[in-house]
Amino acid sequence: MKNILLIALMIFSVNKYETQNYDLILSDENFEIRFYPSSIKAKVASGKSANGNFYKLFQFISGNNSKGEKIEMTTPVYMKSDENSNTMEFVMPSSYDIASISKPNDNNIVVYESEAKYYACIRYGGYSNSSKFDTHSKKLIEKLSKLNITSIGDIFYVSYNSPYKVFNRRNEVMVEIKYKD
Repeated sequence: MKNILLIALMIFSVNKYETQNYDLILSDENFEIRFYPSSIKAKVASGKSANGNFYKLFQFISGNNSKGEKIEMTTPVYMKSDENSNTMEFVMPSSYDIASISKPNDNNIVVYESEAKYYACIRYGGYSNSSKFDTHSKKLIEKLSKLNITSIGDIFYVSYNSPYKVFNRRNEVMVEIKYKD
């Protein structure tokens, strides 16, 4: 009975993580244009699965760093794949700057300050997979084309939820855009 209760708590728990700040520029149903100010991120890229990348970043925020400190988990988690590699990024809590953040002990992890940029995204629910990513990526491209907005680089995926959260999941496909206020 205890195990069932524990699993139920994990499934129905609400995320209490800090979420990366952004300014909402335009919203149309599940499509948004946002401005993201610079933030501190930790990134790892490898030819391995995203699970290996998650483990490395999780170890970093769990204390495998120069100060041996625990760094709070935040949302979203950024993920990008191509035929050669998988990249995953964690956003660091807003209380850190590039000088105060611990340095990773793992040489595969890079901590950096992102540039302030505009992004377009489409939000969708459920557990994500390659089919959903492809479907929503096409919708994003179509919407940007309709609005005559140019994208920069590749579309990537962001996730806001723990794998244990079953209901009301938040996923997004995003791409950097050229945008003028």
